[in-house]
Amino acid sequence: MDPGSVLCYPAGSLVLVAGLPGAGKTTLLDRLYGLRGDETAPVPAGDVRVIDSRQARNWWARFLRPLPARLRTPLIQATHVWRIGRAILAGHGVVAHTRGTWPHILHLFAWLARRRGHRLHLILLDVDPHTARAGQVARGRVVTAATFARHCRRWYPLVDRARGGDPMPPAAGVTVLDRDAADRLKTIHFI
Repeated sequence: MDPGSVLCYPAGSLVLVAGLPGAGKTTLLDRLYGLRGDETAPVPAGDVRVIDSRQARNWWARFLRPLPARLRTPLIQATHVWRIGRAILAGHGVVAHTRGTWPHILHLFAWLARRRGHRLHLILLDVDPHTARAGQVARGRVVTAATFARHCRRWYPLVDRARGGDPMPPAAGVTVLDRDAADRLKTIHFI
């Protein structure tokens, strides 16, 4: 097997897959864990919980569909964060989708993981803005230009630090994948 096709983490780790909106975080989780897209709760994969924000969106859809996105999004994101926190505290390994550009959330997750004796690891999907925008269009969920610009302003310094080898607290480790490397990834293994 291609050495770049497997990422290994200690059992119980929290692995967050981050990237710009449309970068392919959900697509990667779907491919690696066989997600169908209609799930409303975290998906068990052995002792690992796979958590995508789409699961919270699907769960809330029946209640919040008539509300505009700007009112739905905070509830969906709060539910997503709560589900990740709950899985960490239950002692599960976690692979989860995250925006990655909210440092306070990363510090919260890292703190929760440390409380259980585990660590936070980041996988950064680094794609250019045009590719990410095309990904948004393909999935039918395009964020506003202002929101996308804000994500880009926060994202690129984060990726530059990671590519430069700078430590990135609170993460114990960071892996940066471009689109080709993400496409070659076959498994995230917990040992």
